[in-house]
Amino acid sequence: MAKSNYITRAGWNVLDQELKYLWKDERPKVTQAVSDAAAMGDRSENAEYIYGKRRLREIDRRVRFLSKRLEVLQIVDYNPKQEGKVFFGAWIELENESGEIKQYRIVGCDEFDPAKNWISIDSPVARALIGKQIDDEVRVETPAGKVLLYVNNIWYEK
Repeated sequence: MAKSNYITRAGWNVLDQELKYLWKDERPKVTQAVSDAAAMGDRSENAEYIYGKRRLREIDRRVRFLSKRLEVLQIVDYNPKQEGKVFFGAWIELENESGEIKQYRIVGCDEFDPAKNWISIDSPVARALIGKQIDDEVRVETPAGKVLLYVNNIWYEK
């Protein structure tokens, strides 16, 4: 399945800050450290030089990825028309058949975080929830089987 290109404004800002930090702060420091290590002579057994070159490749790879990704990402801001229905960026309180209540937020694939209960817009649960309203029942096909969920509440950060 292709990744969606949606992201919250806060998520975009985090990726943009990472790109700026890597390019303007960390990369120049590592480049200087590699240059200093190279000046010490034999590079074949120089751990600082070898590690520095490896770190530069990692930084460059991440910078390329972030640059390309930020170009195609589409920031989705809150819209008052979304109130009462589940759309991108929504917080949802769900209840399962056994009465367990959990809260989730639907975010882009670049910012999902299980520790914060942020789920990707591309996940089966999020796909099933889009357009639903409070008190709707949602059947979701999960890796563990079919699950029935009830939408108790929906809200947005403005």
